[in-house]
Amino acid sequence: MSALKDSDREVYEIILSESNRQNNFLELIASENFTSQSVMEATGSVLTNKYAEGYPGKRYYGGCVHVDEVENLAIERAKKLFNAEYANVQPHSGSSANMGVYLAFLNPGDTILGLDLSHGGHLTHGSKVSFSGQIYNSVTFHVDKNTGLVDFDNLKKIAQEYKPKMIICGASAYPRTIEFEKFRDIADSVGAFLLGDICHNSGIIAAKKHPSPFPFCHVVSTSTHKSLRGPRGGIILLGKDYENPFKIVAPKSGRIKMMSELIDGAVMPGIQGGPLMHVIAGKAVAFKEALSDNFKNYIQSVLDNAKAFEKNFKDLGYNLVSGGTDTHLVLLDLQNKNISGKQAELALDEAGITVNKNMVPFDPRSPFITSGIRIGTPALTTRGMGFDEIKEITKMIDLVINNFDNEKVISSVKNNVQELCNQFPLNL
Repeated sequence: MSALKDSDREVYEIILSESNRQNNFLELIASENFTSQSVMEATGSVLTNKYAEGYPGKRYYGGCVHVDEVENLAIERAKKLFNAEYANVQPHSGSSANMGVYLAFLNPGDTILGLDLSHGGHLTHGSKVSFSGQIYNSVTFHVDKNTGLVDFDNLKKIAQEYKPKMIICGASAYPRTIEFEKFRDIADSVGAFLLGDICHNSGIIAAKKHPSPFPFCHVVSTSTHKSLRGPRGGIILLGKDYENPFKIVAPKSGRIKMMSELIDGAVMPGIQGGPLMHVIAGKAVAFKEALSDNFKNYIQSVLDNAKAFEKNFKDLGYNLVSGGTDTHLVLLDLQNKNISGKQAELALDEAGITVNKNMVPFDPRSPFITSGIRIGTPALTTRGMGFDEIKEITKMIDLVINNFDNEKVISSVKNNVQELCNQFPLNL
């Protein structure tokens, strides 16, 4: 960054500070990870200079021969990685991908059914503060109060009552396997599209350590970071039955179209202009990395580390939502620890441990306070940490939570965090 250092010292110093934070803090936010140097090089490349509105071979600008090549490469790798028949790699994020799907298949006011935000869902699954809950008539389903698992009886009852045009399966804070087949059975019973939002589990699915959303989901969306370990962005996928699962009437024109045609038009020009070609190049690199045996081994370690957190926290008397995890995250319910999620997040941040406060099912506290924290393993695993380190980190988290207002304890933990980080440098 020598040019930036000379031309804009302020921005340079901010980036350097963030690099130091990433190197010297333990990153436990389940939706974050560290990309490879190759992904960062592609994302910071000269491709950022190229405007490329449209799609390969159908651009609104000249000079797109090479960006066509990189987008086609990203598409082919995404299809191979997820065993899909179609991929749109242009969405700027997972949220943008969901917006593109909704615009393609829904009219304003249509009913969508997704997991309640406080039960582990996502803002774009129908939250009233999101476009998804403002443009569409959103209803929600819940997890079972006793098990913390999706209550499929409740889901079926709500689906039969409201007859949604689309059901969304997927979550941002659900530690268990997504049972796509059960969702499809309910979707078929009410004639609904099934959207599989696999943002959190995409890397686990790519490594074949979690069931595939195909052939059960009509359409699939995902971000490309998180467990997939790519740049920040999104993609939309279709499986083998995408040609005509239904006769799809385009929301505005009223004519019947193919699903792929609807999605392409919804993404561009529907919600976006020119794609971020430098990010698409980063996606292509990440997809190649995810096709390797090394990535499969990495994901197995991610899952093993999450199970280690599950055991260690249980041994220390913590309550885990759903009783544990099948994925890359655990969700701690802190109501028996006399501390809110916000207090825990702030105290742990002071100790150099980054987590996020998170609502738990049937949470008595507000989304700004919460009763839980979400802990993920992708970033720690990327650093090379394993069982021994997870056990040590669990003890440090427990020490901070039980002494959240004790500056001396927090300072001592921070020193231990620094020592551990030094043993597993990121070299950013």
